[in-house]
Amino acid sequence: MEKVTLFYLEKPDIKISMELYFNENDQLYFDGYDIGKSVKEIWGDSDYEYCYSIELEEVAKFYEIFNLEQGDRSGLLQALKLQFSGNKAYSLFGEFMDAENIKYDRFSWA
Repeated sequence: MEKVTLFYLEKPDIKISMELYFNENDQLYFDGYDIGKSVKEIWGDSDYEYCYSIELEEVAKFYEIFNLEQGDRSGLLQALKLQFSGNKAYSLFGEFMDAENIKYDRFSWA
């Protein structure tokens, strides 16, 4: 399974990881995970998980937006990495999908 890392940070008080990939259900999946002392101070628990899942029918819209051949998953992951790398990747990716009318499911757990 090919994954791209949109953001990774590891410091003594926090570790942040954000990855994008296609899961076993053929959904485009944004997987975010924060852990550490700083997370506990903000959320009251030492870890925070957050994700987006986008169904295959909606993923087709990304190929058109980025002018990629339908089904070019590797090309799509790389295009999304270029567009959404950084600490604000989760927020920016959600805003982008809203602006482009791409339907998705969102989940977070602290």
